[in-house]
Amino acid sequence: LFSQTKAVYTNDELINKKFPKRIAFNVIPQIDVFMEDGFTKEEWKMMAETKKILDPKIKLTATCVRVPVFVGHSEAVNVEFANPITADEARNILRNAPGCLVIDKHEPGGYVTPYEAAGEDATYISRIREDATVENGLAFWCVSDNLRKGAALNAVQIAEVLINRKLITAKKKAA
Repeated sequence: LFSQTKAVYTNDELINKKFPKRIAFNVIPQIDVFMEDGFTKEEWKMMAETKKILDPKIKLTATCVRVPVFVGHSEAVNVEFANPITADEARNILRNAPGCLVIDKHEPGGYVTPYEAAGEDATYISRIREDATVENGLAFWCVSDNLRKGAALNAVQIAEVLINRKLITAKKKAA
């Protein structure tokens, strides 16, 4: 991203080293390799992990897109619930959810971007609104620092839960 951005501004040749298409000032609707069904491996992982965490019967689809930011994961999410829920109810629930911060002002800039989430532990949720395409649906935008929340911090938080639930114990120190 840095090399290509620099090349754009200095009118140098753009070289695609890592991605099949130019990444600077572009988006690429492919992360990882394509599978037989047309989804990519990253999309398959996202769907499989969601089913594993929430419910194996949950219906979902995903299109993973490489967006030119140095840090961050972003998702535009649409969810259909079994029971009615308003955007205001969802905001109140999410404001009390551990690790979540709701920044949802209906004004220009009243949402969080990957740039603002960089270096932070929280998952930020914005643009919460009712989705009229399904019964009991909500749509929202969420971002987090993928280097913290998507990797290192998750490992620490999982270990903390396992220790707190006494599912693992620390090794005894050698004498």
